[in-house]
Amino acid sequence: MKKIVLLISLAIGLFAADATIAIVNKGLALPKIVLQDATTMVSDQAFKSRFHKIMLGDLKVSSDFEVVDEYIQSSYEGDSNTNVMSEKGAQLIFRYALEGSPSTPLRLKVKLINAKTATTQYERAYTMDDGAKFPFLAHKAIVELVNELKMPPVNWMEKFIVFAKGTGSKQSEIVVADYTLTYQKVIVRGGLNIFPKWSGVDQSAFYYSDYSGTKLVLYKFELATGKKTKILETSGGMLVASDVSESGDKLLLTMAPQDQPDIYIYDLNSKKLKQITNYSGIDVNGNFVDHDSKVVFVSDRLGYPNIFSQNVNGGAVEQMVYHGKNNNSVSAYQNYVVYSSREDTKSEFGTRDFNIYLISTKTEYIRQLTASGKNLYPRFSSDGQSVVFIKELGGQSSLGIIRVNENKSFQFPLKIGKIQSIDW
Repeated sequence: MKKIVLLISLAIGLFAADATIAIVNKGLALPKIVLQDATTMVSDQAFKSRFHKIMLGDLKVSSDFEVVDEYIQSSYEGDSNTNVMSEKGAQLIFRYALEGSPSTPLRLKVKLINAKTATTQYERAYTMDDGAKFPFLAHKAIVELVNELKMPPVNWMEKFIVFAKGTGSKQSEIVVADYTLTYQKVIVRGGLNIFPKWSGVDQSAFYYSDYSGTKLVLYKFELATGKKTKILETSGGMLVASDVSESGDKLLLTMAPQDQPDIYIYDLNSKKLKQITNYSGIDVNGNFVDHDSKVVFVSDRLGYPNIFSQNVNGGAVEQMVYHGKNNNSVSAYQNYVVYSSREDTKSEFGTRDFNIYLISTKTEYIRQLTASGKNLYPRFSSDGQSVVFIKELGGQSSLGIIRVNENKSFQFPLKIGKIQSIDW
């Protein structure tokens, strides 16, 4: 059992945190935007405040605007002041009016106003049957605003995050949430259910491992129907689906039938299992790269965890990282790889930092994405433009979002217990 716990710890990494990384000023002048609340049909002030906080936060996280960080009210039609906001020096005004509650259907009206001319540039109306999903209503409005202005898209805001959280001894639940963790819904409960992995970019289903019984079982869970299908099982060791091919018909698995974890490819159509690595130590956390032609993974071949790659058809194993003595928690997007690395020197607090780095399989390119503290278990967004990771600070866990191109980082507290694994 100790051996299994050690393998799981290496596969999923540790969970810790740091302060938000510094914003790198690229010299770009971002348009200044004011968010205005024109809601009159919501009596629940706490709900109004939560919705406004999400809308304002989405504008900031998009990194496409200079956001006026204030709560400003207006009528939906506005007046000579609220249609211009000259005292704020804004170029744009985004106004919304919300109706409904978390327990009823919702309706949202939005309009974008050119603050220089006080004219409406565009207007939209949205409805949502399930009021509990109100964060996604806010996300959709901001996603379409960004797209309307032809700015770098943030469609990932509408994506679900899926994670496993511990709830007791050998008990865990699988939860889906929005990226701010405001919306959360338990999907699988009862037993030790861990390592959820989306089956594709449409997020219609996910794979997960059930460690509850005498055999380890890999399931596929369909969100729309709640149907659970057994994919395969093993008598012991380890069973984790760590990645899915671009076509969706192949899984990268970590399996340890003889207590020796290696990387395997499982073909969902033929039901055949193909072993990729064969090493007497530990190979875990495989991810497809270079359009599924290679696999990157974590291995202790050097006596400590490091990142390696190998062609899916076999061949030599290539070392990917040449710094740090504990490199783990790898994720990949096309030819880019992010991983967590423990720094060689201790921080001012006497602890060793874990930072997240970005590399390319095509060049010698390497870039540090976090500045200090402990930042682990990074996962790429579906478009590769953002990275989610887990961190803790003073006993408080947080979910971090790194906007890769914009060099910005944001944090959202995790008030949900111990996170065991996560996917975006």
